Amino acid sequence: MKVAKFGGTSVASGTQIKKIKSIITSDPDRKIVVVSAPGKRFSGDSKITDLLIALGNAAFAHKPAGELRENIIDRFSAIAEELHLPAQIVQEIDETIEQILSSDEPDHTKMDALKSIGEDSSAKLVSTYLEMAGYQAKYMNPKDAGIIVSDEPGNAQILPESLSALASLREEEGIIVIPGFFGFTKDGQLMTFPRGGSDITGSIVAAGVQADLYENFTDVNSVYTVNPTIVQNPKEIRTLTYREMRELSYAGFSVFHDEALIPAFEAKIPVCIKNTGNPDAPGTMVVADKKPQEKCVVGIASDTGFASLYISKYLMNRELGIGRKLLQILEEENISFEHAPSGIDEMSVIFRDNQLTRGKEEAVIRRIKSELNPDTISIDYDFAMIMVVGEGMNNTIGIANKAAAAFSDANVNIEMINQGSSELSMMFGVKTDKLNQAIQSLYKTYFD
Repeated sequence: MKVAKFGGTSVASGTQIKKIKSIITSDPDRKIVVVSAPGKRFSGDSKITDLLIALGNAAFAHKPAGELRENIIDRFSAIAEELHLPAQIVQEIDETIEQILSSDEPDHTKMDALKSIGEDSSAKLVSTYLEMAGYQAKYMNPKDAGIIVSDEPGNAQILPESLSALASLREEEGIIVIPGFFGFTKDGQLMTFPRGGSDITGSIVAAGVQADLYENFTDVNSVYTVNPTIVQNPKEIRTLTYREMRELSYAGFSVFHDEALIPAFEAKIPVCIKNTGNPDAPGTMVVADKKPQEKCVVGIASDTGFASLYISKYLMNRELGIGRKLLQILEEENISFEHAPSGIDEMSVIFRDNQLTRGKEEAVIRRIKSELNPDTISIDYDFAMIMVVGEGMNNTIGIANKAAAAFSDANVNIEMINQGSSELSMMFGVKTDKLNQAIQSLYKTYFD
């Protein structure tokens, strides 16, 4: 059995849905399908989920929302007309929007319900199209499928009970089409995952039914060694381990939501990333283990939008609890940190800069000065993080030396360096305006 998940670009239009019908029906092992909401059809287009969020924000603020609602319905109408589907499907989507907006539920509950419409409607359109084409297929709501989640609006987490509940899907006949991105609490309340959560749905379904393979169809032939907008025609990655993929996803690779592989990882389900537009391409396999390779670096990921909080204090290493106290201040100010490299008399904390408003920055600095009495304190913005990833780094001589040489060749100063304790990755902090030249130099060093 295979579970196939199709991303937003794969269901963005009737033409794309025709392609995925061919993919689904070409292999009888593809019994369960998970779909995202319709994505962009072209550059400058809007994703349906973005339109639904905008609709909710406008409606809850008592602002005109008619045009947004009309745009959403027009998108679904265009898909239905291209596939020659009954107009009733689109009418039901419009009625669902009306029911949500006019309900007495709290705004956060209504927003989750609105956001789920994209995936839910995609699943109904795809299943109906398959049925009308003569295939045994049916739509299945996540509640009926057994996707049980925590009570956290917009940030739901899969509960362990889902795995046993999903196992019964193996006995279903025909093709089952399940909407991604949302599930239901034990009390029956709809909750959405974080953005990109359709990958989480695909992964948990694959784990629950113990699929032989989880296929994630997107708009690229494979995972690339580096961001193709920074390096032209980068090499493709044929095989990754789960750990490598998770590191790369966290650090900026957008093929997967960085939490998505956890259910598949725990169930040891192999994953194949494939292209809807070129399904015969081999894609990238993500597996539990792979043979050691001479060139252990598999990818270079990067992301922007970081800030660094730096404090120094003479004899910091002798002061009990100073690291805990610093992190506690951040916790109490509702700031989650990403990394915390330290020295004998100094410590840095790296976090996403969007967590720090001006008022919060002033509060953090004031508290650190008052409670920790540091010699120096500063906050620097405009940082980018670069992650060099690969299994086997700990057994390969010269990996760090090559990275340092690459930064030197590119005339880029390393602001921060941190090597993971697993020695699966090396992370470097640089100023954002130096990111591209650093990435290009690293790629040349490791892959050319």
